[in-house]
Amino acid sequence: MADQTHVLFVEDDDVIREATQLALERDGFAVTAMPDGLSGLESFRADRPEIALLDVMLPGLDGVSLCRRIRDESTVPVIMLSARADSIDVVLGLEAGADDYVTKPFDGAVLVARIRAVLRRFGHAGGDGRAEPGGAGTGGVLTFGDLEVDTDGMEVRRAGRPVALTPTEMRLLLEFSSAPGTVLSRDKLLERVWDYGWGGDTRVVDVHVQRLRTKIGQDRIETVRGFGYKLKA
Repeated sequence: MADQTHVLFVEDDDVIREATQLALERDGFAVTAMPDGLSGLESFRADRPEIALLDVMLPGLDGVSLCRRIRDESTVPVIMLSARADSIDVVLGLEAGADDYVTKPFDGAVLVARIRAVLRRFGHAGGDGRAEPGGAGTGGVLTFGDLEVDTDGMEVRRAGRPVALTPTEMRLLLEFSSAPGTVLSRDKLLERVWDYGWGGDTRVVDVHVQRLRTKIGQDRIETVRGFGYKLKA
């Protein structure tokens, strides 16, 4: 297991849980599968997996609440699994701290691709949970009013106080801070931050921008209606 990426998979449907676990293991992942939210939380705390896949509808402790509990303790990447693409549960999961979601029923190859995309942007070779800057930023400390972005140390301060960001939020901020005043479309952000080489759900971007705003200041990122977002210089 030391040489494999450890996946926590929490799903109450026995058939889906067993089939998905087998598919992920065939692709080289080490999988711990749990049938409900409470056992999933216990497994997370005991095993510290490198990524968590959580079904939204779980007995005992639902997936959104489980995601929130995990996010309170860790920046480990979380992908939510939802039965309906238009469900409010998708947005609730993202607001709870999930990094992405996949709609059921899903193709095994698509799920693996999304897992690997999340792990790449989290810098997981060994699962240290740090974001890699990619093409954003040129190093050093960038200052925008009372906001400081240290692109070398991967740290953010607002009015001199540390701001705790998830790796996805950090990558999003790095993209904005690399081109302050430039409008970045949702599709461009999906490509650069979420590693989507195909069309994705822009709700993922919108929810993460809103989460980032609550941490660095609501007015720091401006919405340009019909085009996207930009960081105020």
